[in-house]
Amino acid sequence: MYAPGQRASNLIYFGLFALQHRGQESAGIATSDGDTLTVYKDMGLVAQVFDETSLAALDGHVGIGHTRYSTTGSTTWENSQPVHRQVGALSIALGHNGNLTNSVQLAERLGWTRPATDSELMAEAIARSVRQAESDDGTLEAALLAALPAFEGAYSLVLMDQAHLVGVRDCHGFRPLSLGRLPGGGWALASETAALDLVGATYEREVEVGEVVIIDSDGVRSVYPFEQVDPRLCIFEFVYFARPDSRLLGRSVHAARQEMGRLLADEHPAEVDVVVPVPESGIPAAQGYAAASGVAYADGLVKNRYVGRTFIEPSRSLRERGIRLKLNPISSTLEGQRVLLVDDSIVRGSTTKQLVQMVRDAGAVEVHLRISSPPYRWPCFYGMDTSDSSQLLAGRLEVDEIAGYLGADSLGYLSVEGLEKATGGGGFCTACLTGLYPTDVTGAADKYALERRL
Repeated sequence: MYAPGQRASNLIYFGLFALQHRGQESAGIATSDGDTLTVYKDMGLVAQVFDETSLAALDGHVGIGHTRYSTTGSTTWENSQPVHRQVGALSIALGHNGNLTNSVQLAERLGWTRPATDSELMAEAIARSVRQAESDDGTLEAALLAALPAFEGAYSLVLMDQAHLVGVRDCHGFRPLSLGRLPGGGWALASETAALDLVGATYEREVEVGEVVIIDSDGVRSVYPFEQVDPRLCIFEFVYFARPDSRLLGRSVHAARQEMGRLLADEHPAEVDVVVPVPESGIPAAQGYAAASGVAYADGLVKNRYVGRTFIEPSRSLRERGIRLKLNPISSTLEGQRVLLVDDSIVRGSTTKQLVQMVRDAGAVEVHLRISSPPYRWPCFYGMDTSDSSQLLAGRLEVDEIAGYLGADSLGYLSVEGLEKATGGGGFCTACLTGLYPTDVTGAADKYALERRL
């Protein structure tokens, strides 16, 4: 956030609420008044971390915020963000969305011997670049441009020093980043356009693939330090991660998910009485399926809105505990019916297996599953916590075997071609669905590799 004449911390606080779904382990804000950079972060949700007192201490018109979903490193306060570095008179704060594929190699290059995340290693590399350039141009921009070639994999970054706000998308654009204009002057960067809406910013454009955006008192300017390569936005941003009221690649996420459902109905019809969504991200696809198939749509599962997304919680025990708290069936909708459940994806399968049994226990005579994405078969190294391939249900079983394991009467997945059609064409990373990785991942490590190497 670069908001002259305003308290950036208040705007960031509200913006983080719009991004809470992207990470629920910790939250943090860094701000600067032009002279002093202050960071406050803690474990928990945004509303648990911040109150009037903590926000009052975050003075200044420049700031960044972060909600963490861990893909490298444990869920600890030390790994929360923004990451801070002090280099002489220059203070730097960094927030990272994505996952590096060369974090172990980067740690070795830096001689790092303490627990760390890839995000902390990036901040350290930039800080060292500042020190090396102090006799020449010891600025954040110069240091960042010198350090970027050492980072491999996925990263959308927001950075700041006392006077500048910087946004970065890697050369493939794996993770989104948008630019908005604040009313009365100033600028905002956000992972999703929904956050811009909440703070009253007018959406200007997406930060381009491979672009570095520098914002200060002179306005906005861009640098393009990378060789041009094909864009590869993670297709699961459309399937699962992004809010339905956000826009990606100029397309409504909600409309894309409805189209997934319509195409899914064409590919996998079923003789059923009612189409029921698995809330929340399964709702638009279920609406599309019902509209295309002519089968009645009904809410059959109620979500407890005070329970977070179980997929992004850090441990299996917490996920399974969350499943029991998360959803409750509406028996009047399900009893005596042939039910078609629509969900966005099946990753580990534990949630889905329990859902199928829950719907049967509520009186459904048949339970058919339709998934608005293809089978999730390969690990992700670019920002989803699925680097352990042994946990992927579709990596071990074929579709008919998955249906049997889940206890479903039938199972149908949307094809890769259908998914790409629904989202507007190519230009996506589909590695978790196809096994075709856009970058070399032979050196990629699992989530805890940096901790095990100590």
